[in-house]
Amino acid sequence: MLVIGAGAAGLMCAIEAGKRGRRVVVLEHKREIGKKILISGGGRSNFTNLHTRAENFLSDNPHFAKSALARYTPRDFIDLVEHYRIPYHEKTLGQLFCDRSASDIVEMLATECQRAGVRIETACPVANVSKPDRFHVETSAGAWDTDSLVIATGGLSIPKIGATSFGYEVARQFGLAIVECRPALVPLTFTRKDQSNYDGLAGISTEAIASCGTARFREKLLFTHRGLSGPAILQASSYWRSGTSLEIDLLPGKDLATMLRAQRTRGDAIEARTLLARLLPKRLADRWMELHNQSKPLAMLGDREIETLAASLHRWQFTPAGTEGFDKAEVTAGGVATSELSSKSMEAAKVPGLYFIGEVVDVTGHLGGFNFQWAWASGYSAGQAV
Repeated sequence: MLVIGAGAAGLMCAIEAGKRGRRVVVLEHKREIGKKILISGGGRSNFTNLHTRAENFLSDNPHFAKSALARYTPRDFIDLVEHYRIPYHEKTLGQLFCDRSASDIVEMLATECQRAGVRIETACPVANVSKPDRFHVETSAGAWDTDSLVIATGGLSIPKIGATSFGYEVARQFGLAIVECRPALVPLTFTRKDQSNYDGLAGISTEAIASCGTARFREKLLFTHRGLSGPAILQASSYWRSGTSLEIDLLPGKDLATMLRAQRTRGDAIEARTLLARLLPKRLADRWMELHNQSKPLAMLGDREIETLAASLHRWQFTPAGTEGFDKAEVTAGGVATSELSSKSMEAAKVPGLYFIGEVVDVTGHLGGFNFQWAWASGYSAGQAV
């Protein structure tokens, strides 16, 4: 069998198939394996999340991921990590990272491949795939024929490390439907007006709730030179569509209107901006008050003015100009339609012997190790079936 792509999903699939006695060759067009693993988590690889469940994934079919995720759990991968005595820690919200380096995970997978008899061909781009009878795969290092072909080529995100549209092209070639691809877990950009309004705030971070439709994320928000980023925004970006707005609460868990009214009844001369600067980074508080023309002492603010100011902070309607694109996106949303695949084996119903796993499939995880867990789980499921 052939696996195209030596990333997280492809290596896991190859390992499991090799353990079952299959002769496996992995073809990787880059010179290194596991490139995305190596750069993930700031170089320490957020390799899974303890709280993984189907609700942490976007897909046209929200139930599709359940089977694979149940077959290979975070505990299963942690057991493998612990077997190799790789030190790790939980950062926040169930996110697990290597203590040392993401290279520990890549080396572990390479060793598992070796033990399972898996052959890995690097710097080996695929030129053509056809199926006169068996699958015929032409590469720069020669041609292979196989009854089983696994596509684990990833999505369009981060092209500088080798992302291409190859997997989608193969799917289309064999008549499989593709859910429109778009950048996900990606910073959002300002319109020209917002760029002017929030100029000079780059680097400011604050806790916020970013909501897009029914999706709601309470994490850090970061102002950048071009727009908004930080975990809360990255999470919401996966749900965002062009022309729509996000609702952002810059003071989660606080009732600003009640706080302002309470301070006003004390009758002191404090300004609203002074109180706000106790709740937000000062530069952000000052700019917000400038934009909303609030420079009066609290004692002079009426109830309507207080309510308007509070609403502007608790229900900021932010309409992005766009995203930073696939160059800055951590993952690709959309992909090979799940309606074309078996949720148990990841095999294409229309094309026996053809499998799609990992990011190339229309299953996209939230930030925090979920996409790696999908890679392990979908790779494992295919490796058990191929």
